[in-house]
Amino acid sequence: MFRKNIVRRYIRFYGQVQAVGFRWRATQAAKAYGVSGWVRNEYDDSVSMEIQGTRRQIDDVIASLQRGSYIRIDHMETKELSVDPDERGFSVRYR
Repeated sequence: MFRKNIVRRYIRFYGQVQAVGFRWRATQAAKAYGVSGWVRNEYDDSVSMEIQGTRRQIDDVIASLQRGSYIRIDHMETKELSVDPDERGFSVRYR
C-alpha cells in the first residue's frame, strides 16, 4: 500500500555540484534514506533531481549532500510534482 505522506519534488542544485561526486553521494543517500527518483548533470553545470519520499526523508538526503566533501550548494530551485506510485529505486540519468 502506498503511504499518503509521500511527496515528489524536482530540485535543481547550483554551486559546486559537478565533478565532485554529487550524483554518487545522492544515490548513496537516497538508498540510505529509502527514497526513489533520479539525479542528472545539466549542461549549465547544475544538477537536477526528482526525489520521492516523506518530507523528512527528502530533507535528510539534502542534508547529507550538504555535508559532502567538495560539494557546495549555493542555491536550490524546488518544485512540487505529482507522486509516481509505481516508481522504485533511485538512479543516475544521463542526458
